[in-house]
Amino acid sequence: MQQTDGASLQVHNLGHIGAKQTPPRVDKVPYIHMLKENNFRKGFFEHDQFLALRDAMPGHLKGFVTFGYKVGWRISEISNLTWSQVDLKQGIVRLEAGETKNHEARTVYLDDELQEIFGQQRKLRKKLGTTLPYVFLNHDGTDRVKRFDKAWRTACKKAKIGVRLFHDFRRTAVRNMVRAGVPERVAMMISGHKTRAVFDRYNIVSDADLRLAAQRQAEYLESVTGTVTGTVQYLNTRKTPLRL
Repeated sequence: MQQTDGASLQVHNLGHIGAKQTPPRVDKVPYIHMLKENNFRKGFFEHDQFLALRDAMPGHLKGFVTFGYKVGWRISEISNLTWSQVDLKQGIVRLEAGETKNHEARTVYLDDELQEIFGQQRKLRKKLGTTLPYVFLNHDGTDRVKRFDKAWRTACKKAKIGVRLFHDFRRTAVRNMVRAGVPERVAMMISGHKTRAVFDRYNIVSDADLRLAAQRQAEYLESVTGTVTGTVQYLNTRKTPLRL
């Protein structure tokens, strides 16, 4: 399977960086043939699979995975989320430009389920009497949620969904937003995707999507005024071949 040549990409980038130095350290950036990238990731969750996984997760991680599933943020962004970035009255969570991988600010409006989850996390914080700034705390409330590889693998096994990655939530959230009719640019702003190429890579088309497309086309054609229905017949009245 053909993959992007990582070494060539690094040389290509370093060449451009050198050319931009003052004075330039590279007189001329050589042409480097780049192989076509073909590392498309295919993992995503159907909704029933997510629900099964969440049911199997420990209690302190259920809200964490729900937020990740719905908004498509990176695990580090959720893990480091603090109450200073949350406005419960407005139902808003915000990351500033310096807090995201693509260096762009991001704002998410919480739906009813997420508002309830954040409300529960706030109550838990008061109950524990902790001064920790993090929204999602570990099982004993002594630190933020960090790695939970073992709990994740165990939950995947209990849910009988095979081997999955937390990053699968990221692609799933984008796909779900598109299916729900959310404009692509808005979906990108919520999930934090900067380029459309990456966005397209996550908008995976499933067999269900293809069946739905065929169904919608059939419904459209049936609704068109003057649609001719009937059996298509192939005429073959000429029994002798044409002579040119």
